[in-house]
Amino acid sequence: MKNILFSLVFTLLLVGCNNGEEDERILATSSGNINNVTVVMENDRWEGSIGEALRNTLAAPVDGLPQEEPLFSLNQMPPEAFTGFVRKNRLFIKIEQGKDANFGIFRETFAKPQTGVLITGQNTDEIVDQIYKNAEEIVRTFKNTEIKEKQRRIRKSLKDDSRLKEQLGVSLKFPTAYRYAIEDEDFFWIRKDIPKGMMELMVYEVPLHVIEKDTNIIANIIRMRDSIGQAHIPGPVEGSYMITEEAYAPYLFESQLDGKFAWETRGTWEVKGAFMAGPFINYAVRDSVNNRYVVLEGFAFSPATGKRDNMFELDAILQSLRIE
Repeated sequence: MKNILFSLVFTLLLVGCNNGEEDERILATSSGNINNVTVVMENDRWEGSIGEALRNTLAAPVDGLPQEEPLFSLNQMPPEAFTGFVRKNRLFIKIEQGKDANFGIFRETFAKPQTGVLITGQNTDEIVDQIYKNAEEIVRTFKNTEIKEKQRRIRKSLKDDSRLKEQLGVSLKFPTAYRYAIEDEDFFWIRKDIPKGMMELMVYEVPLHVIEKDTNIIANIIRMRDSIGQAHIPGPVEGSYMITEEAYAPYLFESQLDGKFAWETRGTWEVKGAFMAGPFINYAVRDSVNNRYVVLEGFAFSPATGKRDNMFELDAILQSLRIE
């Protein structure tokens, strides 16, 4: 009953933003850059501990990037400004003080696709508690919305992936801006030129024992990556090749792709024998039917520029994996 009442309150709060406008029966298409969140709350609260809690949650550093970049870019505005075209933003979070402490996620309120979050509390402490208590779900929900949106944009112009299906039995949806650099029987290197750099994809397979030969999964993945780099990804000078950065261990997570268990690794690559480095994301997807891991990796090289959005595009591509 409490959740039903909260949903009703949320709807009434949002309708209150309409300023007398008629409710739209057909939702408009949402807008906004990828990973941009509109924060609707009073200016003084944004400058205080509530705003700090939101920044700690939504603008926390992305794992695995060489320089700190926020998970989301935040645009705060007072409630009276959240009207008209602004309501079409794909992601928004609204803070309401003076009501019972609660948290809710709502979709397609003003536009489609759209994800909105409402957090309420009687006072600052209750609101801050709701933010931190639900931080993981908020970030995961917003990220999933943006991955789907990025994949939708990618599908507008897809590169032919029939070679991947023929050689490795997998499909991957990536844009025509990418090109095949290496097409071997069991290894693919796919590249995209960007200003002052490159975005790269690798797809290959390894037997299960390569990663599962002992319990030190991260060491086995690093060893696998480095051997692939030495065999297939040369550096700018003779004898140089890509390896996992030796100074810092990458992050390792349990994940899932195409309904299958996957090891997700995020960290920094470097070139052995040359001064080059950048971020990478690697998924090792357990394909038990075929006694193998399907390994997908995205990595980028773009000196002196932000890499969050580059890596997000690569991640969206990797998450489109389907094993035939």
